[in-house]
Amino acid sequence: MDVKDYMQRVGRAARAASRAIARADTLQKNQALLAMADAVERDSEQLIAANMLDLEAARQNGLEEAFIDRLTLSDKTIHGMAEGLRQIAALPDPVGEMDDFTYRPSGIQLGKMRVPLGVIGIIYEARPNVTADAAGLCLKSGNATILRGGSEAFHSNQAIARCVHEGLRLAGLPAEAVQVIETTDRAAVGELITMPEYVDVIVPRGGKGLIARISQDARVPVIKHLDGNCHVYVDDTANPDKAVAIVVNAKTQRYAPCNTMETLLVHEASAEFMLPKLAAPLWEKGVELRGCERTRIILGDQVVPAAEDDWYAEYSAPILAVKVVKDLDEAIQHINDYGSHHTDAIVSEDYSRTRRFLREVDSASVMVNASTRFADGFEYGLGAEIGISTDKIHARGPVGLHGLTSQKWVVLGDGQVRS
Repeated sequence: MDVKDYMQRVGRAARAASRAIARADTLQKNQALLAMADAVERDSEQLIAANMLDLEAARQNGLEEAFIDRLTLSDKTIHGMAEGLRQIAALPDPVGEMDDFTYRPSGIQLGKMRVPLGVIGIIYEARPNVTADAAGLCLKSGNATILRGGSEAFHSNQAIARCVHEGLRLAGLPAEAVQVIETTDRAAVGELITMPEYVDVIVPRGGKGLIARISQDARVPVIKHLDGNCHVYVDDTANPDKAVAIVVNAKTQRYAPCNTMETLLVHEASAEFMLPKLAAPLWEKGVELRGCERTRIILGDQVVPAAEDDWYAEYSAPILAVKVVKDLDEAIQHINDYGSHHTDAIVSEDYSRTRRFLREVDSASVMVNASTRFADGFEYGLGAEIGISTDKIHARGPVGLHGLTSQKWVVLGDGQVRS
């Protein structure tokens, strides 16, 4: 295969399909989404069989368990894909929304209309469920999409793509509106991110290395986040039961996702009491603690000494950095200095402190008395997400339908001319 020629053909087809999708009405898009969901559930055995081929290859290649966890499809995750598509169908269609209308002294009426971005290229690694989520979100927001999944999930992604194309056909929409790249050649990525004539935005989902490379080499705008070093700060006013539940869930509900807690901060006034209560259930679940000197004095030598790099780390594993901080000021400073601006939470019963935390922590999602694991498009009611952006321009946090659209100015007149 000539990869450059292939990608040019994919790009041209996507651009043509994007015009048809932009014209499609809400009913037609919803019909496609519901048909996709039905096909995914109907073909669950085929999807799992295809996924088994990918899992077998991953294990033969010695890939880490965290990677294999992200790669695995189960009945639960397949049901989640279908439910995500149905939730997207149930969401209001953002395309064509008009707001902020005002009259100007000239008599014209001025406002904004929400419109699709056009063609969205999505590059992702081990999560095959992204294929369904991305297809659904791009379709509902009126965009065509080109999906380039990781070679490790090739069979899974192609199987899901067949369900997606079936839904498009049943709704009378072009199959080229969602194209899943049919080559594992890495040169396809280089072509995709350098085709501004066909692609309007790139969304990379994967490890820090992948996203850094895409951001550096792309000639197309990129919506990105580099890593997920998420924090939970337990204040000295925290309810102990809430603190234990939130900390354990934020770290151990799943280790691989980017919204998993990687650093725990505890106020020094309550550290002697809180740290043992927090450490016990974490140790029971096999979590290794890497702590500051004060943490090790309280919890003992079972805690590994933390190095400077630990405060920056996204472990994606049963490892947690722990630090005792003087007060709220030091906690906020630590998060803003070492964090990745993804998701950070405070556990506190003090209203003024929680409001300061919300205002001053510079992250895409900031939480009060809740697990960081809620930072997710499905949990936010977006139906699904295309990714979580830590950028500050255009989209920030979980990127759903509105994040995949833009706005243009609309002027309504009745013969006015400028004097």
